[in-house]
Amino acid sequence: METNHYLGKVRLRICGVIIENNQILLVKHRGLGPSGYFWSPPGGGTEFGESYQDTLIRELMEETRLSVLPGEFLAFHEHIDDRFHAMELFFRAQIISGTASAGSEPESPDSEPFLEEVAWFTEAEINAMPAGTVHKLCKNFLGLPWP
Repeated sequence: METNHYLGKVRLRICGVIIENNQILLVKHRGLGPSGYFWSPPGGGTEFGESYQDTLIRELMEETRLSVLPGEFLAFHEHIDDRFHAMELFFRAQIISGTASAGSEPESPDSEPFLEEVAWFTEAEINAMPAGTVHKLCKNFLGLPWP
């Protein structure tokens, strides 16, 4: 996967946390992490002049094919390594309509899909995943009270 458009830049990512039936919705990104894939809550980069609510709605539609209602702020996470620097803001999101399925990553210049899969996970399933293959905040989100 070509990722040069992310290199050497600070990205502000807006991410949606959707929990239903004690499961969290995650998307599988190809080409990231030590195993070549990485599961994380759906989300992506905000565009100039775009509110965080509009970013969340757009990104979740692009990645999961779901229409969502943005909710409260949950967490901040910063990732810095020798290639990437991302500041991530996580918000609750409630499904309004749609069925979760793997969407697309318009920012990816590849013709191949960057997003391989969308799936629901319990805390036990996340705990069983190999290190570095799932966003470390996922377990924290499952421990929160959800309506």
